[in-house]
Amino acid sequence: MVCILGIDSGLTVTKAVIFDETGQTLAVARRRIPQSIPRPRHVERDMTGLWTETAAAIREAIAASGRPADDIAAIAATAHGDGLYLLDRSRQPLGPGILSLDSRAGQILDGWSRSDTCARALALTGQEPHLSAPSTLLAWIREEEPERYAQIGHIVGCKDWLRFCLTGTIGTDRTEASTSFTDVQSQAYAPEALAIFGLTAISHALAPVSGSAEIVGHVTADAARQTGLLEGTPVAAGLHDVTASALGVGGQRLGTVDIVAGTYSINEVVSHEPRVDPRWFCRNAIQPGQWNAMSISPASATNYDWFLDRLCGAERQAADRDGTDIHAALARGLDAALARPSTLLFHPFLFGSPHGSSASAGFVGLHGWHDRDDMLRAVIEGIAFNHRYHVDALHDAFPFTGARLTGGIARNATVAQLFADILSLPVTVSQTEEAAAWGAALCAGAAIGLFETPMADPRGAAADGRTFLPRPDHAAAYERRYTAYAALTQALAPVWPQLEALGDAGRAS
Repeated sequence: MVCILGIDSGLTVTKAVIFDETGQTLAVARRRIPQSIPRPRHVERDMTGLWTETAAAIREAIAASGRPADDIAAIAATAHGDGLYLLDRSRQPLGPGILSLDSRAGQILDGWSRSDTCARALALTGQEPHLSAPSTLLAWIREEEPERYAQIGHIVGCKDWLRFCLTGTIGTDRTEASTSFTDVQSQAYAPEALAIFGLTAISHALAPVSGSAEIVGHVTADAARQTGLLEGTPVAAGLHDVTASALGVGGQRLGTVDIVAGTYSINEVVSHEPRVDPRWFCRNAIQPGQWNAMSISPASATNYDWFLDRLCGAERQAADRDGTDIHAALARGLDAALARPSTLLFHPFLFGSPHGSSASAGFVGLHGWHDRDDMLRAVIEGIAFNHRYHVDALHDAFPFTGARLTGGIARNATVAQLFADILSLPVTVSQTEEAAAWGAALCAGAAIGLFETPMADPRGAAADGRTFLPRPDHAAAYERRYTAYAALTQALAPVWPQLEALGDAGRAS
């Protein structure tokens, strides 16, 4: 039985996962990738360090699988989408990779919003630019780092950098190519898109586009030495992690909204026609002639992680020391907090929002009798409320009757039920542990003919886990809480810029 390697490089962890041809996980190896925040709003990582740690994870996964490297028949990678990874004309990293949590280009985006740039981009590309879009970041580099801008030789995504390290070939796939510069109708690069953003000088740097399940190279001798892979192993183009996660949980189906509660709030629907709206990105799906409507923001489970880091430090240290589950340790308190009335609400905008670059996180309705469990409840509800904001937008244009949910916090049955109640939709939680890596592996398997298409998941219905149905009384209560949350969002909109100005004044002084 052959094996497939799926690589999943997120914003904090890069993983190498080896599957057999039935979809069973044989081995997982993880490496934490440090983020650098050299100044406010700049979130970066060292590109060479990313490859070094990914290679180490691959070597570890091969050893843990108990299978020889020559059993691995194909490889594909997925990684965080958007952000920016640049190579110079000598194909060397041109500065650090910029992560999709980066928000340095706020002034660029604000200027575009005051002009007709965003409207023109929406009409041509199917999406308005956002803070971590390649278009916005490249415009920032053009203005702030002109010497770096002049040296740009190749523009790639995170997973495309890993592909280059594996194969020595430069390129991207259909899903990644559509993050800024493709025509929404033709699904191909449009020179006019670069012109909209004032980026025509670097049109030569756009990466060639392949299908996600197309072989784009083979493992080089150097990569084989670093990873333990067999030289010559085929490598497929892979895909953007938003789509990979949905594919890996058995999503990408008409009539269903795919939800990923990870660093980003990801909510997407597949359609057979492009439907354009400023509330979502209309991007290329895996198959030609299909589109993904993605309503997303960097405002999901990363808020939960922040809460654990900042307010549960002792419990986290104890869990790490004893090998116990911190989530289980906090579950009893969370359940108790959910069982009692609370005025406390939380906006999960620590690292971004769908409401502009100045929006920030905050607790509202906090009283002296509230404790940490009440605050944790508010954080998780706030995450689900932000997902609802996006799901409601999609529901205005696309018919769907259920949701598929994945992400670390979705493994908690209490949280999954909360999503069902807040969304007023049946929510199916996938049993897939490594959804994005499996989505990449499906592309690798399809590239060598193991699967008919990336959508031909050999697990079939076995990929489905428990379905949570909305409880009418809880759904009604959450409707009231969500209404208050939305009203607060609207009321705070004119205040958030004032708060940001206070921070700017502090730095100036």
